[in-house]
Amino acid sequence: MSKTNMAVYPGSYDPLTNGHIDIIQRGLKIFERIVVAVLRNPDKTYLFDLEERCRMLREVFRDSARIEIDHFEGLLVDYVQRRGVTTIVRGLRAISDFEIEFQMALMNRKIDPRVETIFFVPSESYSFLSSKLVKEVYQLGGEVSSMVPPIVDAKLKERFRHRG
Repeated sequence: MSKTNMAVYPGSYDPLTNGHIDIIQRGLKIFERIVVAVLRNPDKTYLFDLEERCRMLREVFRDSARIEIDHFEGLLVDYVQRRGVTTIVRGLRAISDFEIEFQMALMNRKIDPRVETIFFVPSESYSFLSSKLVKEVYQLGGEVSSMVPPIVDAKLKERFRHRG
């Protein structure tokens, strides 16, 4: 398969949400293959470690041969270069997302003019959804099962067992 019809969808996925899944499904309408690249930033504190995040993604997409789960550290543009991919997929929920995503896309293109970023708009039902919001709602006792895949909901319950 040509890598020209392949895209990388990077993120921390801490945790994976149904909004992420929506963007991946939209990407598969255009690309033959999507690499879901999980970021490991040593300066950031995660709820789930890198292996847990990758494991949950692999479980969710276990039946899809068109989705590959990988991880990276450092510059995204370096990762896509190593993979021989030239397209990055990102989701845009709101104007606030656009500003930062636009800056990152331009910086990636400045570093490597071959790299393009394609933005997808999620379904309206996911336009507010973020990993950060899911964690905050769950930690404060809210219900998030409609916002995340079942395995993520189970892992959140396991992680916060003390909540009762």
